[in-house]
Formats: sequence, structure tokens, C-alpha cells
Amino acid sequence: MKFIKTAAVLLIFLLSGCAANHVPYSRLPPRFTYPAKQLPPRARVPGTQRPYRVHGRTYYPIPSAYGYSETGIASWYGPKFHGRKTSNGETYNMYEETAAHKTLPMNTYLLVTNLDNGRHTVVRINDRGPFVRGRIIDLTKAGAMKLGMLHKGTAHVRITALGETTAIHNGRRDGRRFLPYKNFNRGNFFVQVGAFANRSNAKRLQDSLLSQGYKTISRLDRHGKRLYRVQVRAGRRLKTARIMERRLAGRFPGAFVIAH
Repeated sequence: MKFIKTAAVLLIFLLSGCAANHVPYSRLPPRFTYPAKQLPPRARVPGTQRPYRVHGRTYYPIPSAYGYSETGIASWYGPKFHGRKTSNGETYNMYEETAAHKTLPMNTYLLVTNLDNGRHTVVRINDRGPFVRGRIIDLTKAGAMKLGMLHKGTAHVRITALGETTAIHNGRRDGRRFLPYKNFNRGNFFVQVGAFANRSNAKRLQDSLLSQGYKTISRLDRHGKRLYRVQVRAGRRLKTARIMERRLAGRFPGAFVIAH
């Protein structure tokens, strides 16, 4: 009898071990259940953002043009391609200000400056290219005319990303909305040199800095506790503010740049 009971217990244990591999999802704890309908849909990568190969070389489009700037040679393409499809499916029109770039996202807006004569224009990326060594952008005939490079064919340029457009749907009408990139290099900058719980101490430091020619302000911070922050005006450019920060850091080691 004792042998039978032992065998029964062992059989139950073995059956339980086997069954553990077949537990239905409804039996698992919530953190281990992943019904397909609750999984986030996989984002569809546009065809224009996938790697592609031209003349034996593979190009990898970048996900964002934020902060993008490049200097190099621009060229233009015209009558031979007029009316054909561009890489993003649009019809190429050499009289519109669009452009081709090898890796920037489609619908990126670029400021293109001709470094030889100072002329500039704004174009939208809707095609891939140019696939000539040393060239960074292909403009339309209209863009080449704006830059004064139509007859020469090429120019030394700087391209700077300004923003991008996104498709919008309003009832029966479709359109595009421009989303500019924020320029973090420009703003209203200050260098904070101290924060005091005592207003008199803040006022004393402020008066001292004013007597030395600095333009200062005091701000009252009510987040958590009352603090009086003394800040020195540092201009409208981040580069200028960094110079001011280094100058003040000798006297105030904790000085740092902020923007309002």
C-alpha cells in the first residue's frame, strides 16, 4: 500500500511537470500574458527611409534632419527628368523649388546658401541623389536660377535643415503643415550666478554686479521654497552666453547658462 501511494504521488508530480509546458495563456499571471491584439502595431517604415543601393554603393537614410548642416557642391537637373516620378512618388517639376538628397528624410525643408555669391533659397526634398562623387544636393532649374548657378551648373553651398512637413487631412481636402525645427542656439540667455533664501544677500550680489557693468536681474522662485536667483543677461546667442559663463565661473564656480 505504501508503495502504491508513493507511486501515485510520483505520477502526479511527473504529470504536473509535463503539464507546465502546456499551461493556457488564461492560466498565466497577467505580466506573462501577451495577447496579440494588445501589442502595439509595428511602425511602417516608408520605402524612402529604407536602405538602397546605387552604382554598387548602399545609402542609409537618416531618421531626422534636426540640426543637420552640410557644406559641399550643389548641381541641378532639369529637362531630361521633367515630368518623371521622383523617389517619393511626386512628379518632378523643374520649375518648382524641390531638391534631391541621398539620405535626408523626404519633405525636409533646407536653406541652401551659395557660398560663392551669398544668394540663397529654400527647397523641399522629394527625390534621391545626386549620385556623383563630391556633390551633396541636386536642385531644380528654378533653384539653380535663384542661386545664380544655372549656367555654371554647380556651386559651393551650405545646406541647413529648417524643418519638415507632415500630411494633414481636413475633411475632403488634403494638405501639408510645416513643422519648423526649434533653433536652440538663439534665445534669451542668462547666466545664473547665485540663489539665496535671504533677499538681502541676493540684492547685495546684484548691486555688486551692476556696479561692475553687468546687466542683472533677480527672480523669485516659489517652487518648493522661496529662493532669490541672481542672473546676468548674456545675450541672444548661446555661443555668447557660453563665453559669459566662462568669464563668471572664475568668481562663481556654480555659474550656468539658462534660457527664458
